[in-house]
Amino acid sequence: MTIPTFGVGTFRLTGQTVIDSVTAALELGYRAVDTAQIYGNEADVGKAIADSGVRRDDLFVTTKIWTDNYSRTKLVPSLRESLRKLRTDYVDLTLIHWPAPGKGIALPEFMEALAEAKAAGLTRRIGISNFNIALTRQAIDVVGKGEIATNQIELSPYLQNAKLTAFLKAQDIMVTSYMTLAYGKVLHDPVLRQIADKHQATVAQVALAWALRLGYAVIPSSTKRENLASNLLARDLHLDKDDMAAIAALERNGREVNPAGLAPDWD
Repeated sequence: MTIPTFGVGTFRLTGQTVIDSVTAALELGYRAVDTAQIYGNEADVGKAIADSGVRRDDLFVTTKIWTDNYSRTKLVPSLRESLRKLRTDYVDLTLIHWPAPGKGIALPEFMEALAEAKAAGLTRRIGISNFNIALTRQAIDVVGKGEIATNQIELSPYLQNAKLTAFLKAQDIMVTSYMTLAYGKVLHDPVLRQIADKHQATVAQVALAWALRLGYAVIPSSTKRENLASNLLARDLHLDKDDMAAIAALERNGREVNPAGLAPDWD
């Protein structure tokens, strides 16, 4: 079962805002929805999905286990609670949200618990988020090669993470890109604007098409229906070698998210 390459994210969206966003996305044809326990919106996402009329089998729902629930005694019960909020018997993908070395739960404990959640049928796939190469290797050692479906990491034209993405590709682990627009910073980039003008596209479409061209999955979010619709068009934007080379030159290690105690030592 492959991971959809285009989904809708829900980070920082709650209440009616996230209900409206997910509802619009599903109406526009999105079939993958990404949420997390810490977002505080699983119940709202679940309502939007339930009210959409889209068959559950046609959806790909991802959630992420928060650091407070990493212990063996808490992880599976917390996922069951997530399922209750999402109004579903299973999710398609469950991720460990951060490696969180400062939280005191050893990696083998939460990876084994995550594997148990899969064995119990609570999630169809398992994965990780914000893991560096060393921690990804450790996770593979615990659950086995081929078990980790994706590593969801921050990626944008300003943070291209070449070493980590090359390692993940070699391990047949899908890369899921979040923060692909770098909190909107890339939208003002003159190089990306020039490429967008060349293709009669938006800068957001160019950034998303860049990630798709590299084989990554993307999960952009928006509160505006027109932006959700526009983002989808990135799937049909074909960047050429010159475009990709120009974007590659924008690398500046421009990381936006790096929480102390949760983030690893980045590669």
